[in-house]
Amino acid sequence: MPRRARIDAPGALHHIMVRGMERRDIYLEDEDRLDFMKRLSGLLTETRTECFAWALMSNHFHLLLQTGDVPVATVMRRLLTGYAVRFNHRHKRHGALFQNRYKSILCQQETYLLELVRYIHLNPLHAGLVMDLKELDAFAFSGHAALMGKIPYTWQNTAFVLGHFSQSPKRARKLYRAYVEQGIGRERPDLIGGGLRRSLKGWSETPTGDRVKGDERILGDSDFVQKVLATADERLERRINLRMRGYDINHLARDVEKVLAVQEGTVFARGRFADVVQARSLFYYWAVKELGMKVVDLARKFDQTPSAVSIAVRRGECLAKARGYAPPGYSY
Repeated sequence: MPRRARIDAPGALHHIMVRGMERRDIYLEDEDRLDFMKRLSGLLTETRTECFAWALMSNHFHLLLQTGDVPVATVMRRLLTGYAVRFNHRHKRHGALFQNRYKSILCQQETYLLELVRYIHLNPLHAGLVMDLKELDAFAFSGHAALMGKIPYTWQNTAFVLGHFSQSPKRARKLYRAYVEQGIGRERPDLIGGGLRRSLKGWSETPTGDRVKGDERILGDSDFVQKVLATADERLERRINLRMRGYDINHLARDVEKVLAVQEGTVFARGRFADVVQARSLFYYWAVKELGMKVVDLARKFDQTPSAVSIAVRRGECLAKARGYAPPGYSY
């Protein structure tokens, strides 16, 4: 059975779990963990991806991320590739480090954010990496210590999470810790199994006659699952339709130039002239959003860094929204 495409969108919340190949350890020493965290922090900052929770175990890790300037899949590809290369070099090994397909579940933020933060941050305790909650408070390799104010990880968005408990940081930490303590010993397989069945009566029983939409890539109630799938299907259908009509980057470039009323060839021109920068930014944005192109591929084609392209994508998005430019393809 073919793998289904990952679902993503700006602002989407993802619970990501990555395991080592054959469940082998992916961190052999603290130096490995520190290298992983350094790479993660750099990527999150560069792509403006929010991190609300994380935990590094022995043979796997958890992340709770909110999509920023680039798809989460792009962030993960760069993180895993860079870390694996360095890990293999440091430990003189060869071959794949991670399982081929990591797990990524798009989550309904309003319902599951705090549950997921607690679940992820209790993993080290439940796995025996720390002995009790007090030891977890200072554990350096999960986001719980940052929320408790013990370790200042600037790349972790602690304010957003604590703001759900109180506007006073001191009181928020106290309430958050009590909330985490309530989850000790509780098994929540529903938080990692996706959105197969959702109902007001819970996880195991679906009311008679209640048709609940499900998808293992999504964690949320029926309405949320349906909305996410409908949006994803609409986006995919549009991309397929454009490709079937032969719409490619050359057509996209002409559409951008027509929309901006600039000279033909501006998108592919060299230099940092204002009209070139503007045209290229809008082109990048629509190439990623409408054609589903990857930032890394655009960077390679235009001889730029992925970071530079990501910034241009953000600039193009702001331009399109500010001026109300319609998506490409209509003139072809």
